[in-house]
Amino acid sequence: MNADTPRAARPVDCPCGGAAPNQKPAARAPRYADCCGRFIDGAAVPATALELIRSRYTAYALGAEAYLRATWAPQTCPADLDVDPAAEGAPRWLGLSIKRHEQCDDDHAIVEFVARYKTGGRAFRLHETSRFERGGDGRWRYVDGDVS
Repeated sequence: MNADTPRAARPVDCPCGGAAPNQKPAARAPRYADCCGRFIDGAAVPATALELIRSRYTAYALGAEAYLRATWAPQTCPADLDVDPAAEGAPRWLGLSIKRHEQCDDDHAIVEFVARYKTGGRAFRLHETSRFERGGDGRWRYVDGDVS
């Protein structure tokens, strides 16, 4: 169990909403335990970059810093990650949509997504095309991304 996400803070429905390319807007969110919870809590490892981006979005929403660091390529992971959802001015994550998931080869993938959030009473959209690579240990990690 990940110490970043206390049992009481775990949602019933997964914050990622089960986002996938071509997902219907009215699709019901999967249960957290069956979706991203199994990755964040350490019971399973994301098999694809798509599963990883969803679980990373959920980790941001829940403030699971240890999981974010563990799924970030060491060469690009920032020293300071401010992801405490209870901090003053912290974003409140509202939803994730996946625009594109492209498997480039066995060890490289691209995911284009839009994450919606609210901070300071204003709504924002983070539109990013992210790059992922699979390490020698078989785990996918976020490398970097282009924000548009």
